[in-house]
Amino acid sequence: MNVVIVESPAKAKTINKYLGSDFKVLASYGHVRDLPAKDGSVRPDEDFAMSWDVDAKAAKRLSEIAEAAKGAERVILATDPDREGEAISWHVLEVLQKKRALKDAKVQRVVFNAITKSAVTEAMANPRELDMELVEAYLARRALDYLVGFTLSPVLWRKLPGAKSAGRVQSVALRLIVDRELEIERFKTQEYWTVEAEVAAGSDPFTARLVKHEGKRLSKFDLNNETSAFAARDAVKAATFKISAVERKPGRRSPPPPLHDLDVAAGSRPQARLLGSAHHAGRPEALRRRRRRRRDGRPHHLHADRRRADRARGARRGARRYRRALRQGLCAGEAADLFDEG
Repeated sequence: MNVVIVESPAKAKTINKYLGSDFKVLASYGHVRDLPAKDGSVRPDEDFAMSWDVDAKAAKRLSEIAEAAKGAERVILATDPDREGEAISWHVLEVLQKKRALKDAKVQRVVFNAITKSAVTEAMANPRELDMELVEAYLARRALDYLVGFTLSPVLWRKLPGAKSAGRVQSVALRLIVDRELEIERFKTQEYWTVEAEVAAGSDPFTARLVKHEGKRLSKFDLNNETSAFAARDAVKAATFKISAVERKPGRRSPPPPLHDLDVAAGSRPQARLLGSAHHAGRPEALRRRRRRRRDGRPHHLHADRRRADRARGARRGARRYRRALRQGLCAGEAADLFDEG
C-alpha cells in the first residue's frame, strides 16, 4: 500500500481514482502546525530554533495519516508545488517522524501542476526529495513574521491606539520611508552655477557648456557664487574659440518622465490641458450618428443610441469639470474624481 498526502480533500478523491486501489490518498487540509502566539516560539539565541504546535483540527487528520503510514511501503508527499506546499510536506514529515509512524516506509515528494491522469501518473513516476531551500525560505518568513510582529506590535498599540499589528513588509517599508525622510531633512542646499552659450560653426547653433576655466577642469561646485560665475561668463565673452577636434559617437536619449500629480498641482498648464482634453477627444460614434439624424430630420428615438448619447454627454461634462479643476490647481487624482462624478 502506498499513502499519498495532498492538501485538498477534493483533490484526494480525484487523485485516488487516477491511481487505483494500490494507493490511499489522504488530505492534510492545508497547514497542520503553527507557531504558538507566545514569547519563546522563535529563539534567535538558539540559532533561530522554533517551537511548533499542532493545530487542534489537524490533530485528528494527522493521526489518520500516521495510522495509514505505519503499514505503507511508500509515503508520497504530493502537496502544492510552491513554498507553502513544500512547508506543509515538511511539517507532515516531521509529525510522522515524531510519531514513529514511518518505520521502513520510503518517503518521496512529487509535484504536479494539473489534476489530470497524465500529469498525476507522470509525477508519480518522477519523485524527488524535499526541497529544503524552499522549506528554509518558509521558516525565514515565519521567523520574521513572529519577531517583527511581537517586537513592534506592542509599540504600535501604545503609540497608535486602535492599530492592529505590525507586519514584516509594512514595518520595513515604513523604515525605508522614515530613513529617506530623515535624509531629506538633513540635506543642505549648496549654490552652484553653470555657464552655457549658444554657438555656431558653419552649421545649426548648439548649446555649449563651460567645462574648463583658467586651466582647471570645473567640478559641480567650483562656480559656487554669482561673482565667480559672472567672472567666468565675462572671460568666455572676451575669448576667441576654435574647434580643436570633432568626435562622433552613438548617444542615448531617454524619454521624458511621466506626468505626476505634483507637476499638475504646481501649475504645469500645457500638460494639464493635455490631460483635460484627452477625455474630450474621443467623441462616440453614436453621438455623431444622432446629430446627423437631427440634421436630416430622421427619428432618433432608438434606446441604444440614446444611452450612448447620454454617456457621451456625461463624459463631456466630466471632462469640463476635470479641466476646470486642473486650472484651479487641484491635483490629477482630485480632478479625476470630479470627472468620475460627471
